[in-house]
Amino acid sequence: MSISDIRLAFVPIARTTFDIPFAEEKAALARAQLHQAGFHFAGPQALVITLESAEEAAAALSHEPVDLIVLFQATFADTTMAMKLAEASSAPVLLWAVPEPHTGGRLRLNSLCGINLAAHAFTRAGVAYQTVFAPPDAAEAVDKIAAYARACQVKRKLAQSRLGRVGEHPAGFETCEPDANALKRVFGLDLIQLDLQQDVFAPVRQLPPAVTEAQMQALTQHLTNLRELDPEATRCTLATYQILETLARQQNLDAFAIRCWPEFFTELGCAACGAMSLLNDALIPASCEADVNGALTELILQEIAQAPAFGADMVSLDAERDAVVLWHCGKAPLSMADPDMPIGATIHSNRKLPLLMEFTLKPGRVTVARLSHATGDYRLVVGRGEMVRGPQAFSGTSGYLRFDRPAAKVLDTILTEGLEHHIALTYGDHMPALRSLAEMLALPILELT
Repeated sequence: MSISDIRLAFVPIARTTFDIPFAEEKAALARAQLHQAGFHFAGPQALVITLESAEEAAAALSHEPVDLIVLFQATFADTTMAMKLAEASSAPVLLWAVPEPHTGGRLRLNSLCGINLAAHAFTRAGVAYQTVFAPPDAAEAVDKIAAYARACQVKRKLAQSRLGRVGEHPAGFETCEPDANALKRVFGLDLIQLDLQQDVFAPVRQLPPAVTEAQMQALTQHLTNLRELDPEATRCTLATYQILETLARQQNLDAFAIRCWPEFFTELGCAACGAMSLLNDALIPASCEADVNGALTELILQEIAQAPAFGADMVSLDAERDAVVLWHCGKAPLSMADPDMPIGATIHSNRKLPLLMEFTLKPGRVTVARLSHATGDYRLVVGRGEMVRGPQAFSGTSGYLRFDRPAAKVLDTILTEGLEHHIALTYGDHMPALRSLAEMLALPILELT
């Protein structure tokens, strides 16, 4: 997880009745560890040891846009300074205590008891927080801070986001049915309804073919057979990408849930899949079948991973690999393609029109997720595993996912729980940040692994 864009307020607090030189040493080590990890910083350099200095730090923080306040408990202190700092900013707080040697002598810091006291005060006051009890140079402290800060960023992003729903979900696809009120209440998200004909089809038809030529040339470098496909239908898909990308910029849309069939094929004469692949690589998540919760899940994964996400179906079980086959017609981002396997362009297997991407997903560690509304209330379904190399399972984009749990048991959980048929994935292990986000949003978690 890249953390170069995360901004922390690091505030070390202490009381002079404890070992101040020892506390300063611990605070300096912690600050150096976070700086080396790549975080951006705000906050005072010296220990905050009086209520007056806490008020000064709080006043400075009230004007600083930070993702997370790291309250470093250099020594025990009562809650007055911690509360003053927490009240100064809307950013959540992470309370960090450090262990100290059991010498049989003086308790030099009493740091752990300090965050115990602060945690109680924060709970009573309704202040969001998490805790770390680790040495100042511990890698696990950096990892937890990074995951929590990223989750804070994503929560704030969702509350400012606008998701474009293009058309309606297909009949019989209750998994894609949105609840605009619940989306606003739980996530702060605005659902923007768009018209398939007026907002997409009409401007696609009016777009001059020459506008797509540069993109056609660029894609030819990756898809060697692109020029073998019906050129008019291929340009139609590329024009769809151009229009949707422009629509996202003009209307400040962060993701799309698109009705991709049957009208794209029967009325416009091309597939939406290739356009959605390009949108996903452009960090504009696009879910097919107008699956709003699927698109929102992809947006969450993208923002946590700072990398593209892909929404897919689980369509088969490979017993030999102990893996499920993830597949969709051809909309995975090209950045997820296995570079050691063929990467091509193709037509839709049922509708026989381009443009679709065709490749297997690259090997690597992945995180999967789904915002499920199956019970009528949101919960976050999460899992992790390994994409493993294998032959092309089906036309379009597909891959073999070996969960950290037997594949048959994962499928049994999905079917028994009645979960939605789309699941989103991104590369990397992002479970800590997802768990933190679920906690912030008060979402129950269902773990597939």
